[in-house]
Amino acid sequence: VFPSEPLLEPLRTTARTTENLWEPLLEPATSAEAFRMKGEHRAEVRCVTFSRDGTLFGWCNGQRVSVVKCDDGSVVSSLDLPKTALLEFSPLNNILVTWQPYTKTQDSPQGEANLQLWELPSGRLIKALYQKKVDSWCPSWSEDEKICVRSVNNELHFFENNDFNSIANKLHMQKVSDFALSPGAQPIKVAIYVPGSKGAPSFVRLYQYPALGGVSAALANKSFFKADKASMQWNRKASAILVTASTEVDKTGASYYGEQTLHYLGVNGETALVQLAKNGPIYDVAWSPNSTEFCVVYGFMPAKATVFNLKCDPVFDFGTGPRNAAYYSPQGHILVLAGFGNLRGQMEVWDVKKYKQVSKPQAPDATFFSWCPDGEHIVTATCSPRLRVSNGYKIWHYTGSVLHKQDAAAGSELWQVCWQSFPEGSFPERPIKYQAAPSELGTTQAAPTQAYRPPALRHLPATPSSKLHEDEPPQDLRAGLSGEKSLSKSALKNQRKREAKKAAKQDAKPDAEPTSVPAPVSNSQSEASSGDPEMDKKIKNLKKKLKAIEELKEQQMSGKVLQKNQVMDLKK
Repeated sequence: VFPSEPLLEPLRTTARTTENLWEPLLEPATSAEAFRMKGEHRAEVRCVTFSRDGTLFGWCNGQRVSVVKCDDGSVVSSLDLPKTALLEFSPLNNILVTWQPYTKTQDSPQGEANLQLWELPSGRLIKALYQKKVDSWCPSWSEDEKICVRSVNNELHFFENNDFNSIANKLHMQKVSDFALSPGAQPIKVAIYVPGSKGAPSFVRLYQYPALGGVSAALANKSFFKADKASMQWNRKASAILVTASTEVDKTGASYYGEQTLHYLGVNGETALVQLAKNGPIYDVAWSPNSTEFCVVYGFMPAKATVFNLKCDPVFDFGTGPRNAAYYSPQGHILVLAGFGNLRGQMEVWDVKKYKQVSKPQAPDATFFSWCPDGEHIVTATCSPRLRVSNGYKIWHYTGSVLHKQDAAAGSELWQVCWQSFPEGSFPERPIKYQAAPSELGTTQAAPTQAYRPPALRHLPATPSSKLHEDEPPQDLRAGLSGEKSLSKSALKNQRKREAKKAAKQDAKPDAEPTSVPAPVSNSQSEASSGDPEMDKKIKNLKKKLKAIEELKEQQMSGKVLQKNQVMDLKK
């Protein structure tokens, strides 16, 4: 879809519905409506995708797979593949990968090769392979396409220069469950995950191609328990990887989501367990594009969000709020913390350099979020089958303004929305604006909510209401981390208690009324005796009682509930 706003040119989005594909490729739209595909393309579209540099666009309409150029819409290739369910381009657009569900028939009891590699633009079939599972269906290429990796029967097969007729190298490891190829230029690194079995721990290892032999050749190795599966994320510079290990069941019964732990591995051999300040699930982990920081959203609701550096020390704590996802802009200067899915769709837009909040829009029922490559615009969508009602999408400016809105037609569903890709560096970073961008649709800043009050009490003065959860404010942790070690959960908790107690004492001192306490005496006077033993004994007991009263007052100010005899002592 081409929105009519000049701000979005030449950026493009495409949306896939149950009716057909909304064509984004023929010419720039002159209005907010979309051009619909005609003739043979009006069949139901199964999947759409852009190439990595955004020059090619491919889709399957249940009859054919078509690939066209984005600049003029000319056909690059057309393949007779009606059952195709997934499409992907290689990084340099030399190969189109298609996948269809694996099936067996009477004619072919072993099934047909369902993963196919096609040469572009000739459309020649390079290789047909078997890929039964949809997980990790697509081979992984290095950015120069010199190396390609596939997981086959718990092994990793390496191919070089797109020659799929001979395996250039293999990584032999028992029960390799998952892998992640590093981005960027040579040398290429690969991370592998092997789940634990028979009491042995799970582990992740980093290798540099082509040295793939054993533990001694590994760049880094990290083993851990409590891991049924793991997800791995490289940073953009391929200098470190984050591993989120999770179990299906939390044996303590504290969470329905199982247990999660976050581990850090650097190619220099450094490994660490990322210490999180709140118990609960890890909802999302996102690397900053500068590759020196990462953000984690974690903890029981309201969830915390914290930015860490490469030493796994906390840099900035965003406090608590209704959130379960984090999205860095492509330039890395803006961070969006959002609560989608079963949350209300609140988004917090933050300036990462100043750690200052820019806006707080709300996108109810949103199931999809994506940054535009220009780092200025955002698309949110409500898609099927996650939610089959109120389908549609909105295009936003990061300041909270809605620039374009498109609802799915009655009786149809929205399945997929995606931005046209652009090469890295196409859009430089722009200064951040704090004033909402002009828009006819306005903004959706979340209105401040108040506790419900029955009609009979609304004429009375409002009284402070107790909250189920006390919201924690944002906290800049950069100043206090120089030369200090990362604190544990219990140490952080005790530190916050001490700070709250100290703040309560300072707030209460100016308001305290003067009492008839004897004037304090100097050290020399207090140490000198009066010469009368009986009098010295009485003075000592009196000072002891005054000290006990001061301690009771401090306990009362910190919120501790006193016993009846202690309250009586204070009254006396």
